[in-house]
Amino acid sequence: ERDVRASLTERAQAEAIRVFAGNTEKLLMVPPVRGKRIISIDPGYRTGCKVAVLDETGKLLAYTTVYPTQPKNDVGGTEKVLAEIVRKYGTDVIVIGNGTASRETEEVVAAFIGKSGLNIEYTIVNEAGASVYSASKLAAEEYPDLDVTTRGAMSLGRRLQDPLAELVKIDPKHIGVGQYQHDMNQKSLDTALGGVVEDCVNKVGVDLNTASPSLLSYVSGINAAVAGNIVRYREANGRFKNRRELLKVEKLGPKAYEQCAGFLRIIGGDEPLDATGVHPESYRQTKVMMQKIGISGEDIASGGAKDLGERIVKAYPALPREACVAAMAAELGIGEPTVRDIISELRKPGRDPREDAPPVVFRNDVRSFDDLKKGMEMTGTVRNVVDFGAFVDIGVKNDGLVHISQMSDKYVKHPMDVVSVGDTVQVRIIGVDRERGKISLTMKL
Repeated sequence: ERDVRASLTERAQAEAIRVFAGNTEKLLMVPPVRGKRIISIDPGYRTGCKVAVLDETGKLLAYTTVYPTQPKNDVGGTEKVLAEIVRKYGTDVIVIGNGTASRETEEVVAAFIGKSGLNIEYTIVNEAGASVYSASKLAAEEYPDLDVTTRGAMSLGRRLQDPLAELVKIDPKHIGVGQYQHDMNQKSLDTALGGVVEDCVNKVGVDLNTASPSLLSYVSGINAAVAGNIVRYREANGRFKNRRELLKVEKLGPKAYEQCAGFLRIIGGDEPLDATGVHPESYRQTKVMMQKIGISGEDIASGGAKDLGERIVKAYPALPREACVAAMAAELGIGEPTVRDIISELRKPGRDPREDAPPVVFRNDVRSFDDLKKGMEMTGTVRNVVDFGAFVDIGVKNDGLVHISQMSDKYVKHPMDVVSVGDTVQVRIIGVDRERGKISLTMKL
């Protein structure tokens, strides 16, 4: 009996860790919202809502506190402050954390947008782990002059601008996209989630001249000490001009350089290929290929060569189209998969794989629970995926549940086969339990 129970528990833990890891990956790979000035609101009741204003790069421009909720209910004062901020700083988006007092704050913000006529939208972000980060030693080192609540509000805004760069500052266990996490083997969970974060960082790549030590420490071959040394070198010597300059960083030797160089990007440096995912050990072959098909460094710096495939075909007129890449690989003396990777990078240098994910849903109105009726169809965002279904934010106080049986007309083995955290989905309401505050949804439209 004990053997069977132990075996089943082990299997259940492995599955729970797999779900947690899958959800964490999807959350980290949510596409960044670039070029937006943000009003970030961390909602609260008695102590008010903390407001931080961020520019397009995440730099703090201003901060204050408003009291739109109980017990003060200063809606007029809140609207006046928001209007002044929008006009003074030209903000585009209001970000609201999804914790305590979130929906009450959302109602005030939506009403303000409707009345003001200003060209601004809002969205809700998951604030799980923000309080852990804001009170951490890392946050105190980054922003020693700010109080804990202002750091938390800043973190929420930056989660919209670049989720990966901000969420790596938090222990993945505190991001809150799993189930039964406290019952699992903590060492196994830490190992799995750490691996997911590292994979995501290396998949996306890191801008060497702007990355924080937290982000750099997840790059292959770089530990926390070396990440700190990179930032100190950058502060002392200015921007990195090329990847080779990394070898001047203390404790970053040739082996570590070999491991990390391909994941670090330098935009506008001495070497155009440093802005791509091409590893320095392939630069010589890449330049031979560029010369053969007529591509210059300026072409790479200005956005890549979209017609690169056609150029390779023209370089081997006597061969059938499908044999050209293999011929190029043989001529360069490298493997065909490597050539295909190089082609992909030269076609779109520094491509961000997060661009393929569904965009963030912005709103300019809000529904109350009383507005919901059976049969209504709406767009929502998947907030969490568990074994029995998915929780979807449809713009009211509580997330609705799409049970696994309501995900498809076909058999679904696991909800993650159909949806992922951050997905935008079309749903229909099939039940509203007003007493318990529960919403049942279906994706069978």
